Amino acid sequence: MIEDPATHSLKPFDFDHLIDNVPKIGRFGYTIHHAQFDPPIDSSNMNPSHWQAIVRIIADAYDDYDGFVVLHGTDTMAYTASALSFMLGNLHKPVILTGSQLPIGQIREDGTENLITALQIAASTDELTQEPIIQEVAISFGSYLLRGNRSTKISSTNFGAFKSFNYPPLGTMDLSIHFNRDLLLRPEGIGPLEPHYEMDPHIGVIFLYPGISESSLRHQLADPDAKAFVLRTFGAGNGPTEEWFPRALSEASSHGVVIVNVTQCLDGGVEEKRYYTGDMLAQAGVISGYDISCEAAITKLMHLFGRGLSPDQVREYMQTPLCGEMS
Repeated sequence: MIEDPATHSLKPFDFDHLIDNVPKIGRFGYTIHHAQFDPPIDSSNMNPSHWQAIVRIIADAYDDYDGFVVLHGTDTMAYTASALSFMLGNLHKPVILTGSQLPIGQIREDGTENLITALQIAASTDELTQEPIIQEVAISFGSYLLRGNRSTKISSTNFGAFKSFNYPPLGTMDLSIHFNRDLLLRPEGIGPLEPHYEMDPHIGVIFLYPGISESSLRHQLADPDAKAFVLRTFGAGNGPTEEWFPRALSEASSHGVVIVNVTQCLDGGVEEKRYYTGDMLAQAGVISGYDISCEAAITKLMHLFGRGLSPDQVREYMQTPLCGEMS
């Protein structure tokens, strides 16, 4: 974003003026090209069609570039990073998302540093193998490089806006960039990129709270278009013990609706057998999301149904790591 000098409100940034605003980029000696949405969008308007467009840009140029940097608004960056991690199959090059809390052009902005660091990471290669050090989708923001599908936005004001609670940082940035190489993802297959474009948006989120009613739950589950729900539970995967609660979930599950248990807690995950209520949900057909983030659970469901998989196949893959999104 950049500040409109007339209204002082923030509006999407025209990247044609990128070099003018960040002249340090020219000192890298990199060959850099850019593509942008026309018109640029606020990240709050991000949706699966935009993810498809990003994937097509990367897929079309994949063989011509060493790495890719996606400049993105912070509000939905974790969703996009998660979605791209599933859509870019057999990825062997870095796709680094970054952005800023304050727009480029302001005195104390963080966008310049974040952009420069992301470009350096995207261009980093192993001295021995000459392969890219990063071969996955990641978020570079502030002092940390994070796995994209493990990341969550935690602050609307702090320059350290993102955190990966259930997986350590892939790297840290201080005077130098330090990569935690033992934590980096390495695709098992070889060969070309395998882009997946279709994302099925018919996914819902049910957020549990004390006092949730049977009618409210059934109203959400009755959505005729919904193929799956992310059930945001308490603690280690718990919910109410009233008889109507598991019964409603069991009925939906028996009709082919996939329900994934994801904790509301930022840190930790679902442990079905730890408490009676968690085991009760499992018996109702609710599957565990383990330590997956809500953003990754939503986009993974979109991806799996977008591939045309059956509900039983989706249930199986939701409990299997595809690209480091869960332990």
